[in-house]
Amino acid sequence: MKNSGPELRPDGIRVCLADYVNARHASALVALLDAYARDPMGGGEPLSDFARHNLVHELAKLPQAFSLLAFDGAGDGTPVGLANCMLGFSTFACKPLVNVHDLTVAASMRGRRIGERLLAGVEAEARARGACKITLEVLSGNPALRLYVRSGFAQYQLDPAAGQARFMQKWLD
Repeated sequence: MKNSGPELRPDGIRVCLADYVNARHASALVALLDAYARDPMGGGEPLSDFARHNLVHELAKLPQAFSLLAFDGAGDGTPVGLANCMLGFSTFACKPLVNVHDLTVAASMRGRRIGERLLAGVEAEARARGACKITLEVLSGNPALRLYVRSGFAQYQLDPAAGQARFMQKWLD
């Protein structure tokens, strides 16, 4: 995925690799992530002041982080979608993997296949980085689950007899 000169498609949507030092990209990233955080599927709470003011700077310090932005180029280039990703490592495959940590589309733009375009961009970037797979976690009641299945994602399991993987967390102070 190229960082400069994103292709404008006939639908007016363009997807590009975010440039964390570009003020417009930084602002779009924070605004889209804050809207996602406020959505019930993002937890229903706005980003903290700390996150809003430091997120892009901290992402820029992480060589394993990358983000994709979708803009509605038909109008004023309004930011309409975001994918935040982290490079990880599959020890079994001995290759990198990409985790889609956040994927969001502006509520007013849902249903236009922008999420699909973002995931295609993630896949292109993952392939360019030599990744063996893309992972993500999703709430079982999230309507985006249909998008993920349509895009080729499946629940993780090694052996059906062992069951499906569960995503768990433990917050640290």
